[in-house]
Amino acid sequence: MKKINFNKIKFYLGSLSIGLSNAMFGAGGGIFAVWLLKELLPDNKRAHAAAVAVVLCVAIISAAGYLKNGYVQFSDALFFIPGGVLGAILGTYILNKISPRLLKKIFGIFMLWAGIRLIRK
Repeated sequence: MKKINFNKIKFYLGSLSIGLSNAMFGAGGGIFAVWLLKELLPDNKRAHAAAVAVVLCVAIISAAGYLKNGYVQFSDALFFIPGGVLGAILGTYILNKISPRLLKKIFGIFMLWAGIRLIRK
């Protein structure tokens, strides 16, 4: 009888969660991606950076599906793209400058803030 590899199951389910939450909640897959990649990578900064790369791919596919099905028009997002690009560049610079401990605290505070906002609305 073959032994069940629970780590593989956890990562497959985690990957599925990344795609589902990203498509359903709009880039919410990053939360799962960070958690999953922290399990794989010893460095918090590498986990956060890799999560962004994963979410980029998933977001492109999600956006293509939304565009194809007529849920969104590209012009709706155009206003936000320049600020998003600038924020991404700034975030990459800041990630290299802060300690992993501070990064963990900032991420935790952001998660709390996001959760409280969702519950209140």
